Amino acid sequence: MQKLFAVISESLKDLYDQKKVEKFIDAIEGSKRIFCSGIGRSGLVARAFAMRLMHLGYEAYVIGETITPRIELGDLLIAVSGSGETPIIVAFAKKTKEIGAKVVAVTSKADSSIAKIADLTIVLKSKFGKEISKFAPLGTLFEITALIFLDGIVAEIMEKKNISEDKLARRHSIENEVGL
Repeated sequence: MQKLFAVISESLKDLYDQKKVEKFIDAIEGSKRIFCSGIGRSGLVARAFAMRLMHLGYEAYVIGETITPRIELGDLLIAVSGSGETPIIVAFAKKTKEIGAKVVAVTSKADSSIAKIADLTIVLKSKFGKEISKFAPLGTLFEITALIFLDGIVAEIMEKKNISEDKLARRHSIENEVGL
C-alpha cells in the first residue's frame, strides 16, 4: 500500500490547471443539461460526478440509464476514458458533436480520439507500466486521479456559487431521511 500511496501522491502533482478548471466550469454553467459517460471503473467515476452535479442543482444524467433523455443542442457530454479510445465513448462523443452539443473529455491521452473530438480536454497524467501495475492495476491511477479532479471541480463550484454542504444534502437521497 505504501507504494500505491506514493504513486497516487506523485500522480496528483501538477494536476491543477486554473484556466482549464475555469473553462470546464464555464462549460457546465453554460449547458442546459449535463450528461456523464464512461465504461467500467471510469464509468463509476462519471456516475459519481453526475450525482455531485445533481447535488449542486444541475440537471445531470448518466448515459445508459433508462431515464436518461436524448442529448440535444445546448447540452454537455462529459466523457471519462483513461485511454481516450473506448469505442462506445468515442461514438457517444461523435454523435454529441453531430447534434451540436459540447463535449469535455477527461482522459490521460492528449492525442486520443476522444481528445480530438472534444471542445475541451482535461488530461490527467497517469503512470502506466509493469512496475506500477503490480500495485495499481488496470487504470487505477487514472480513475483515482479523475475522481479527485472531478471532486475538486465540485469544490470549486461550491465556492464560486457559495453553496454549503447543507444545501447539497437537501438534494441527497431520501434514505438519509428515513434512517436507511
